[in-house]
Amino acid sequence: MDLRAAQAELPPGLEALDAQLDRAVAGATDALEELREIARGIHPAILTEGGLRPALRALARRSPVPVELDIRVEVRLPEHVEVSTYYVVAEALTNAAKHAHASAVAVTVEADAVDGVLRVAVRDDGVGGADLTRGTGLLGLNDRVEALGGRVVLHSPPGVGTTLHMELPITAAGVNGARHFR
Repeated sequence: MDLRAAQAELPPGLEALDAQLDRAVAGATDALEELREIARGIHPAILTEGGLRPALRALARRSPVPVELDIRVEVRLPEHVEVSTYYVVAEALTNAAKHAHASAVAVTVEADAVDGVLRVAVRDDGVGGADLTRGTGLLGLNDRVEALGGRVVLHSPPGVGTTLHMELPITAAGVNGARHFR
């Protein structure tokens, strides 16, 4: 953005510099996308070692917006479910602070062993207007969740805040072989 701002301030007649700034912007954008792709494959050690509960607590502590957590999951879930849930909540918290200008967020995570579904709700009191089809963050999360057989529903009327619901199937093998939280 700084490069684009500098480019906008260029006086006429500096086409070579303008083209050089275009290349710099393209290079920075490519590098950022590559970094995002790498980061999607990495998750924090606390998630691997302790599971969803401590990982979400750590996210909530780091959030610039106060977060109320309600985690109703007593067992370790399959790794792909925990990782996806972590990233959905992380993206929602980032969006609540960065775009929604929220003053509070509530996160509810509930595993339903009968239905075999993990349900996540992230609600903020921000400006609303979020859209799954705009931007790469929410769209990427939606793609990730759908690839696992889940779904994301976003309700974000302007001026009312945003509620993101996610449902992910919990495999029978994952629940039967689950380890209890400490």
